[in-house]
Amino acid sequence: MTSTDMRTEAEDSGPSGYAAARLRLLQGEAQSGPPRRTALAELTDDWLTGLFDAGSEALRGVSLVAVGGYGRGELSPRSDLDLLLLHDGSDSGAVAALADRIWYPVWDLGLALDHSVRTPAEARKTSSEDLKVQLGLLDARHIAGDLGLTAGLRTAVLADWRNQAPKRLPELQELCAERAERQGELQYLLEPDLKEARGGLRDATALRAVAASWLADAPREGLTDARRRLLDVRDALHLTTGRATDRLALQEQDQVAAELGLLDADTLLRQVYEAARVVSYASDVTWREVGRVLRSRAVRPRLRAMLGGGAKPAAERSPLAEGVVEQDGEVVLARAARPERDPVLPLRAAAAAAQSGLPLSLHAVRRMAAAARPLPTPWPAEAREQLVTLLGSGRPTIEVWEALEAEGLITRLLPDWERVRCRPQRNAVHIWTVDRHLIETAVRASELARRVGRPDLLLVASLLHDIGKGWPGDHSVAGEIIARDVAARIGFDRTDVAVLATLVRHHLLLIDTATRRDLEDPATVRSVAEAVGSQGTLELLHALTEADALATGPAAWSSWRGSLVTDLVKRVSAVLAGDAPEEPDAVAPTAEQERLAIESFRTGGPVLSLRAQTEPVDSEAASASVPEDPEPLGVELLIAVPDQPGVLPAVAGVLAMHRLTVRTAGLRALDLPDGVEGSVLLLDWRVAAEYGSLPQAARLRADLVRALDGSLDIAGRLAERDAAYPRRRGTIAPPARVTVAPAASRHATVIEVRAHDAPGLLHRIGRAFEEANVRVRSMHVSTLGSNAVDAFYLTGAKGSPLPGEEAASVARGLEEMLRG
Repeated sequence: MTSTDMRTEAEDSGPSGYAAARLRLLQGEAQSGPPRRTALAELTDDWLTGLFDAGSEALRGVSLVAVGGYGRGELSPRSDLDLLLLHDGSDSGAVAALADRIWYPVWDLGLALDHSVRTPAEARKTSSEDLKVQLGLLDARHIAGDLGLTAGLRTAVLADWRNQAPKRLPELQELCAERAERQGELQYLLEPDLKEARGGLRDATALRAVAASWLADAPREGLTDARRRLLDVRDALHLTTGRATDRLALQEQDQVAAELGLLDADTLLRQVYEAARVVSYASDVTWREVGRVLRSRAVRPRLRAMLGGGAKPAAERSPLAEGVVEQDGEVVLARAARPERDPVLPLRAAAAAAQSGLPLSLHAVRRMAAAARPLPTPWPAEAREQLVTLLGSGRPTIEVWEALEAEGLITRLLPDWERVRCRPQRNAVHIWTVDRHLIETAVRASELARRVGRPDLLLVASLLHDIGKGWPGDHSVAGEIIARDVAARIGFDRTDVAVLATLVRHHLLLIDTATRRDLEDPATVRSVAEAVGSQGTLELLHALTEADALATGPAAWSSWRGSLVTDLVKRVSAVLAGDAPEEPDAVAPTAEQERLAIESFRTGGPVLSLRAQTEPVDSEAASASVPEDPEPLGVELLIAVPDQPGVLPAVAGVLAMHRLTVRTAGLRALDLPDGVEGSVLLLDWRVAAEYGSLPQAARLRADLVRALDGSLDIAGRLAERDAAYPRRRGTIAPPARVTVAPAASRHATVIEVRAHDAPGLLHRIGRAFEEANVRVRSMHVSTLGSNAVDAFYLTGAKGSPLPGEEAASVARGLEEMLRG
């Protein structure tokens, strides 16, 4: 059945006919995208026209008007019907009856309706008081009734809007900024609101309103396609969920992608991000132009008075670099600039803009994109220096980079950028797409440039460290290959290329080792030293590690992580300087540890102490990133308990019951002084409260005593608490993975556990190790968002590393238990 047939059926059969025709239209595969939205709007127009005509036989001076999205003819499957019943005020009773004849059939079909009944004067008055009403009326479209009445209102509303634009546009800009603050940026969110987030459909509508003011206009290239793409995604979201929702939730993205014929949810998100980026960039350019026009209007009368009413003075142009000037608060090309003869000009202009903290003019970027010659390979020294200058300019780098990227200049300069552009990161720790994370890392690295001898290598490594995420396999391995190629192409020599490749290959080495390995083990420190190779590379890697973590998100860096990395760097630096690390057995217990051990042996039970750790990192290099009032590194929990089975699961279980997060943990046996037989287990942990205050030490000790003698059912208590947690819809966590780290230590077998973090996870792992009859020499836990990444140093009953097959068996058993 064609759209015309559906419309005829809707007119002939009333509400039931409209409902059936609407359903066929939405379920049919012949139409989608703009044609379906237009057909749905026309179908609805015809039905509403029938309702209007049936109830207005004797009425004159009345019209039915569509406003907002319906007025634009962009009717999504679950969109509201925004309707205005416009009348001349001559017969309000008859108009009210007509309104009931139209509104009630709409409600009876379960359609959402936003309605009003007003005279033209009332509509104009309301719009002057309510910006949202005025925006809706800008898209007013006649459906039925008195066409002259509708046309008169449209003309008056547009005239009002243009006359009030100097006042209204700043209000609209503030409204957009407030919405962006609440909803975030569409181009980075894993569960974005397609309408309300910055770069979404609301912002696209705001750009239409700015254009209607005749005060400024948005860059139109790509904007229509971006709006269409966002509307198509919203249509698919409405159809797959059956709800009037604009939020693209994780659990619905695969279905929406399938509805749109896309490969997967990542492809869907990437398309959404690309569209949002177009809208966001157009918004930035447009609001900048609005501000410039409003400022010039405010200044022009005074200038004319000063100049005696003469001609408008020429805009002042201040030189910034060769071929680059500043004009009206923007960076533009000089009149003598020749981008077709100057391949370095785009980088020079970008560096000048970032250094000045000014935006690049849209006209300048487009002129360079259209005319600039490609750079030779390798790049000339000036081009490389300008890239480094751009990357080292701090926060202004982001806006300038986005301007270059919007016109395709970045992928022209760095072709490998295409694979990471707008690429989502499905990881709760990351708050940015891959490409934005790389730029954020460079911004963070610029703040650490004084800590390293080669800030140029630090900045370029920051830009490239995750470049391999666009390729299959380990992104660090793929990234090393790409980094070598890019570094050589932009003109670094062989030595520098090798350093950059090492930085990209090992950009996770320090943070992974510091949080998951025993730093007292010489093998750990030596392996890092061998990978890094030199003091200069270690210095760069330290700064890159911090910049990368800070640019990832709040969960990726803290004073505690910084202290661990700094400790590792000191140890590696000593090895690179020729000093051999101490064997772990040479580390003697402290006086406090000995005191607790003796008291535990004397009393026959656990003894513990809690002590806050708030000292800043003792490192000049790290001090730049530590606030004046450093956050606590956690609380040091020292526990001494007579050597017996089940200590690890008991302690971990008690801490989980008290909602304490374990950051690091060490466990070892202490021999008692001469003449005293027996040994005591010493646990030296760092813990932090999930929320609220820390429990009292006496209460912890009492529960630990009960856990060790078997009178406290830890597993049952944790299961009860887990059952009480609210169940939220969401994606299913990937299964746990347990692996044996080869040659990680000469003194123990290292088993790595990667699992979804949950209350009691360490307790369950500890029980599994007890059942396998292995002992935990030390452990290092790290929680990133909802992911736990833990490393356990295990020995057999005699204190030696586990044989290969036994280690593999323990790993398999633990993995099966965690997946069960």
